[in-house]
Amino acid sequence: MFGVPVTASINSPHLRKSGSRAVVSDLGDELGNGIENSHLHPVEVNGLKSASIPMVTVAVMPSPTLLWRFKVLLFLLWGFICSKIGWHSVMRMSVDLRDLFLYEAFLYYNPLLLLTTMVWLWGINLWVFSRSNVNYAKIFYLDQNHLTHREIWKCATWMTIIVPTSMTAYLYLYSHGEVSLAASQPVLLYFAVLMILIFPFDIFYFSSRYYLLRTLWRIVLPLQAITFSDFFLADILTSTAKVFSDMERSVCRMVHRQVATIAWFEADSVCGSHSIAIPLVLVLPYLFRFFQCLRQYRDSGEKSTLLNALKYSTAVPVIFLSALKYHVLPDSWTNFYRPLWLLSSVLNSLYSFYWDVTRDWDLSGFTRIFKFSKPNLYSHLLHGRTWVYVWVIGSNLILRCTWTYKLSSHLRHNYLTVFTIAALEIFRRFQWTFFRVENEWNKMNSRKKVLVPQQAI
Repeated sequence: MFGVPVTASINSPHLRKSGSRAVVSDLGDELGNGIENSHLHPVEVNGLKSASIPMVTVAVMPSPTLLWRFKVLLFLLWGFICSKIGWHSVMRMSVDLRDLFLYEAFLYYNPLLLLTTMVWLWGINLWVFSRSNVNYAKIFYLDQNHLTHREIWKCATWMTIIVPTSMTAYLYLYSHGEVSLAASQPVLLYFAVLMILIFPFDIFYFSSRYYLLRTLWRIVLPLQAITFSDFFLADILTSTAKVFSDMERSVCRMVHRQVATIAWFEADSVCGSHSIAIPLVLVLPYLFRFFQCLRQYRDSGEKSTLLNALKYSTAVPVIFLSALKYHVLPDSWTNFYRPLWLLSSVLNSLYSFYWDVTRDWDLSGFTRIFKFSKPNLYSHLLHGRTWVYVWVIGSNLILRCTWTYKLSSHLRHNYLTVFTIAALEIFRRFQWTFFRVENEWNKMNSRKKVLVPQQAI
């Protein structure tokens, strides 16, 4: 009688307190048929063995902080390996060949490096907007699937990995005599970037890529009313004129099979520094913006849009007067065209600076762009600080003046200086974005306040 083992069912009330839920039964419901494949262990209650119940194994995941540190460690290790391989590859070359080769390699990869920098900074812009009261999605007419700052940074991370890796492979292969393989590296990279951008299938942020391409098309052909996103992106293109000019020269050399050779170094060659295509590509973003202003004047009748068009037209003489150095006599350049170039450069810089401060920005009061919804160290350091405005206005003036250096074709021989100035212009545009987007947001709110009383009446 007492020696016979008693077996209780899984849902037996003897296995749980009165009024409690049948935990084992709930587990069985949640796991479904998976219980049959689970490990079964007998449970002993008061010395009696019950029916076997499943022991559920819970996967242990590492903490997000640990994963992030591991990714940073891999990223730094990758950067060290690329730097070491690239340095040793360059040191294998002779001094004379090294300078020419670095100039060529820099031409192919510096446009994509600058674009990568711009993507990183755009992610910071979105991060600040997301923590302030600026609804950037509404300003740019973005749908609910638009990229957040985290996704922008993810794209920038991949760009940061792929572009230097391709450049390292180019340096390594060329220094070890594999010229044909080295020449294929920038070609494959440019082709991959183009395919990712225009890939017609719903992968890799298809809606965002379509939005970008559609906006670019509206910029090239302003046959419709100009939206804020249209002229905002067109303004950014003016800051990347040097990027697209170098891209044109790179593609030209790829098409004419001049990659990893010194045939292109002849200034008068089809892809040389005297090519007429250089000023033409440099001026295109300014012409796009100029015609946008004319379209805005046609739609709205505001005379300020004509003054804005005049601002962009002042960049045209800077670009073409500089290019004339290679097509006129030296005395004519020194005595006539160079003074005109200097005058047009000063006019363009000062006019653009004046427009930034008085029209694109609203500095009548301290900006609220850095006033975050939650307490933050960056908000504490930047919000309502006078030094922020002194820095932004002063740096904007200086970088507006140095930007004409980049627009000048005859000053392109010092590629490290030009690259630095182009990077600084991207940083200036990054600063400009905060105040320009906030100004537009304030205008939208003021229009709402005017419409609400009218609707009430």
